[in-house]
Amino acid sequence: MNKKILIVDDEKEIVDLLEVYLSNDGYSVYKCYNGLEAMKCIKQSQIDLAILDIMLPDEDGLSILKKLRATPETRRIPVILVTAKTTEIDKVKGLDSGADDYLTKPFGVMELISRVKALLRRVGGMEDEKFLRVGILFIDDEKHVAYVDDKHIELTYKEYELLKYLTINQGIVLSRDNLMEKIWSSDYEGESRTLDVHIKTLRQKLGKAGSYIKTVRNVGYFLDLDTDV
Repeated sequence: MNKKILIVDDEKEIVDLLEVYLSNDGYSVYKCYNGLEAMKCIKQSQIDLAILDIMLPDEDGLSILKKLRATPETRRIPVILVTAKTTEIDKVKGLDSGADDYLTKPFGVMELISRVKALLRRVGGMEDEKFLRVGILFIDDEKHVAYVDDKHIELTYKEYELLKYLTINQGIVLSRDNLMEKIWSSDYEGESRTLDVHIKTLRQKLGKAGSYIKTVRNVGYFLDLDTDV
């Protein structure tokens, strides 16, 4: 069955363009132009992922997102926020509200589709896969080892778990709080400075693949291919 993608944006040209590309990729597309329509659609259809604009004519996207996260039936729907707001504080606010990813307008359609696919892979159970590959980076989760250019990389347990989580979520910006909770959970009660130290060490140990790990200032990190590698 085709995955159902909901697009919520009051700019019809953007909605129609995304519909064409997503439909060509085999997705079933639902279109809404305001918050009221979006909430009705979500209640009536089993949506697999939502692309949600923050600036809507009635209810803003952040408010809709908070409603989704507060409702048991919809709290697990992956959400990509799109907005013309470009400041770092806006990105932080969006991710802290429960967004899985964040794109600023204007954005490339192919980049958005890549992020849609990455999110659906994660929700679809990619965390259970035993082998992960991004470029020259290869992870064998059965043996809990990582390789770069077929060379074994010595990693501590936390370094490995951090690298694996970044790889599973390839192309998705993960907030600092998300990473701290996922990797350290209740085992660590200090400041998130430890995350920066682990990222720095990972980059050094990964060598040429270290540049795959990208920083989004004041937000978090993500892992994706570096075209120079």
